[in-house]
Amino acid sequence: MKYDIIIIGAGPGGIFSAYQLAQKDPSLKIAVFEAGTTLEKRKCPIDGGKIKSCIHCKSCSIMNGFGGAGAFSDGKYNITNDFGGTLYEYIGKDKATRLMKYVDEINVSHGGEGTKMYSTAGSEFKKICLQNKLKLLDASVRHLGTDINYVVLENLYAELKEKIEFHFNTPVTNVEPAESGYRVHFTAKAGDGTADCSRCIISVGRSGSKWMEQVCRKLDIPTKSNRVDLGVRVELPAVIFSHLTDQLYESKIVYHTEKFEDKVRTFCMNPYGIVVTENTNGIVTVNGHSFGDPSRKTENTNFALLVAKHFSEPFKDSNGYGESIARLSNMLGGGVIVQRFGDLERGRRSTVKRIEEGMVRPTLAATPGDLSLVLPKRILDGIIEMIHALDKIAPGTANDDTLLYGVEVKFYNMEVELDQHLETRYPGLYVIGDGSGVTHSLSHASASGVYVADRILETM
Repeated sequence: MKYDIIIIGAGPGGIFSAYQLAQKDPSLKIAVFEAGTTLEKRKCPIDGGKIKSCIHCKSCSIMNGFGGAGAFSDGKYNITNDFGGTLYEYIGKDKATRLMKYVDEINVSHGGEGTKMYSTAGSEFKKICLQNKLKLLDASVRHLGTDINYVVLENLYAELKEKIEFHFNTPVTNVEPAESGYRVHFTAKAGDGTADCSRCIISVGRSGSKWMEQVCRKLDIPTKSNRVDLGVRVELPAVIFSHLTDQLYESKIVYHTEKFEDKVRTFCMNPYGIVVTENTNGIVTVNGHSFGDPSRKTENTNFALLVAKHFSEPFKDSNGYGESIARLSNMLGGGVIVQRFGDLERGRRSTVKRIEEGMVRPTLAATPGDLSLVLPKRILDGIIEMIHALDKIAPGTANDDTLLYGVEVKFYNMEVELDQHLETRYPGLYVIGDGSGVTHSLSHASASGVYVADRILETM
């Protein structure tokens, strides 16, 4: 099996690398190796009935497969250098922005044409936020919605499968330098095998973090520890945030706590959406979705409040720290814990009765409990401060009945040492997307894929 280019991983980075290469040079022989399955076969067995918890599938359908971990996300493509990764530090701000806009054009032409682009440009909310010690970050955001995001991926795959060789359910076990470039070792139904290529693009996403660490260790590619974000998902009546979400859709707001000067931020805002669980290697955390289809909208809005934690020597396992806190939540609540904000401030656990009598109807069936038994005091103090700060720009945020689901954890891959072309110390071996530690979003990961594809085309 010999190819010009092998792409490991069919997430956003891998998809857009493949798209750009196939568009610009159809003569190239390209293969994509993916541990998961095709888009239509991706289905988590947890149904809330017969199967209520993770059964440790060989490959997690939520995290792996065509579309990557973002396949069932809210489909938000933020065009900004203010958050979502540090791609601009490698390729420059103007280039990064241009590539994100190019990715948006591709999404729109593949099924996203009816979706809306929101922007913070000229928003009066910037001033209101600053007056209340909050900072509204600049961004334009294309909201596809979970449903339209799926359609876009379907259309991209329908086009790519005619031009590129996809190997699904074929996890790569190792990558090593070879005489012709690189040799990729994989495991398939028929048994173990190898494939050679002159250029190799690694795009394994968040779920490939441990694999990526092993490869870097074997190839002596330097890495450095990243951070982990810990927090909760807030759910409240949509009308409380409607003056923000109707105009901006997603508002990325940052607050520095008075007590510890920690940074707390809003993340993944889902107007009229639902709270969902997310299963990462058997650890159940919480997330949020919203839909483009009006019939699927709810009366609630949800968003995450996250506190960023960076660790210094000698501790390097930031993801392990986040996983241990998530496991504690799973142990106490059998999965996700939900608590009323009023109960948290009064130092008591929530009960089914208190939540049922409240004004916010939960969109996720979670276990009423006490988040103070799970999250460290410093993290929880920051979240409480942030809720009261948001209450000044969106009165009602700090109501007793506001629901807090925990825990929400955002894992970041360790950062791989790369040059300005996202190339490792080995010529022709590139690492892109969230697996590189450089990007943390759909738009940045996709843009990194296009960038490396263009770089390869220039050098071949």
